[in-house]
Amino acid sequence: MKLNILFINDVHGYLAPHAELFYDESGEVVETVGGYAHIAGLVEDIRIKNPNTLLFDGGDTLHGTKPLVDSKGEAIIPILNALNLDALVGHWDFGYGPEQLQKLNKALNFPILGCNVFAENGSNFLQPTALFDKGGVKIGVIGICAMIVDKVMPEKMSKGLKFTSGIDELPKYIKQLKRDGANIIVLLSHNGFPQDVELLKKVEGIDICLSAHTHNRLYSPIEVNGARIVQCGCHGAFVGNFSIDFEENKIKNCDYELIKVDNTVSKSTEMDTLVQKVLKPYKEIRTIALGHTKEVLHRYNTTNSTMDNLLLKAIAKATNTDISFSNGWRYGAPIAIGKITENDLYNIAPMNPPISTVELTGKEIKEMLEENLERTFCSNPLKQMGGYVKRVLGLQINMRIENPKEHRIQEIYYKGSHLELDKTYKVSFVTMQGVAKKYGKNRKKHNQKAVEAMKAFLKENPEFTPGTIKVFRLV
Repeated sequence: MKLNILFINDVHGYLAPHAELFYDESGEVVETVGGYAHIAGLVEDIRIKNPNTLLFDGGDTLHGTKPLVDSKGEAIIPILNALNLDALVGHWDFGYGPEQLQKLNKALNFPILGCNVFAENGSNFLQPTALFDKGGVKIGVIGICAMIVDKVMPEKMSKGLKFTSGIDELPKYIKQLKRDGANIIVLLSHNGFPQDVELLKKVEGIDICLSAHTHNRLYSPIEVNGARIVQCGCHGAFVGNFSIDFEENKIKNCDYELIKVDNTVSKSTEMDTLVQKVLKPYKEIRTIALGHTKEVLHRYNTTNSTMDNLLLKAIAKATNTDISFSNGWRYGAPIAIGKITENDLYNIAPMNPPISTVELTGKEIKEMLEENLERTFCSNPLKQMGGYVKRVLGLQINMRIENPKEHRIQEIYYKGSHLELDKTYKVSFVTMQGVAKKYGKNRKKHNQKAVEAMKAFLKENPEFTPGTIKVFRLV
């Protein structure tokens, strides 16, 4: 029997083809890729060739673009059901709160899995596992949702829930699925690639790990403790395809391909109709230029971001501050050289958070940045809690990644001089991930939100340039 296991992850609500960042010998290049119509066309072609096909989604699916946020995830339900997925796990999918996620779960024709998500009474909030039979081979699947949801994400996302790493729960479910006849075990995880590698080192019995969250483009599987682990970038730019030959219900041969979803991939007309229906009310904000950029704006760099520079300059301008902070979000497709639309601004901050100001001492700023660097680069992957490094405007930080906790920052410069640790600075930020509640005093919410601030900034500065000064410098 030949089994195909298809995988997408971290699509973040990108329904249509979009700009995506690639690299050649000259550096960064932008191509148009993705879109559910092309993903569906590719999946249909593989299913026609081999009915013994499963399709899994690694999460960050129900949130991330304006149509999805406006509808609290409901706009994408017909699209996902038409794609005929087999299972999903979650992270930003909890963005509208647990009650809404359960509503979306009931509307889907497939389960959201999560063996590591628990209600206050200790019961499973989501279905932990699923078992599939394809051509007489039984495939057991265990889902892990992002363990960071109740630790560093907005509080409303995890109200009444507890998230674990899944490392303690996995052995039980592996045994259970094998008792139920599973011939292979698939782990569908949104913990992140470093976390999943660490987990696979400690847990026996997993054959394939479909990893998500950290947006890695893995062109071939990496083997860890007998398991093959893959991840497929982000925003629907790629589909992973395992082709597995079974003999006597055991894996005889396993091939893998990371398929780029570009215009050479066939398009499903049925899916395209569903996508266009959702996008129709947003045509104007997707086409009218509010400004222009002569440089590709993206947030694919771990330490610095040209895209977030636009957000930070806008909130600093709106609040008349010199220093501003935002979270190191990974999601958000690049903005290619050319026009910047209102839709691009919503892609930068789809939830359109309010701008706030707070007074921080230099000591608090250093402590906050060190905490963020530890969450990003901790030597124990299971304690890595962030996206990328926190985005900052107005400071220059010289740092050493390899240094131990609380000792990575060598120097912080503000206006050309060392930041004074005992001095108080008024700063601007968006979301609790920009500046956590435990830091600072005189916290005030501004009357503008992020998207409105960026629109106002582009009205005054229609030709945007992110600047050449790097905030974080490796020394």
